[in-house]
Amino acid sequence: MDLDDLLRRYFGTSDLSAISPQVQAAGIERIQVDFGLERDRGKRFALWTVLYLLGAAPDLDVAFEDAAEREAARNVMDLLAAAGEAGEG
Repeated sequence: MDLDDLLRRYFGTSDLSAISPQVQAAGIERIQVDFGLERDRGKRFALWTVLYLLGAAPDLDVAFEDAAEREAARNVMDLLAAAGEAGEG
């Protein structure tokens, strides 16, 4: 899944700064619903990652039953944190 495609699908644009808070809230809600319904592990992980970036991801123990998926999510979180710290310097 391409991030820009996901953003366009749920928010109508890949530029989140161009949308209203109402559109963002509605898009997040649709992602959460799709995350809950999705059975493909890769697609679920991609949706969780977008939710994480938007500050709306469920806790890892709720989101992923599999320990390996939780560990992969922790790795994503660590990588994004490191990238944020690198951008601050």
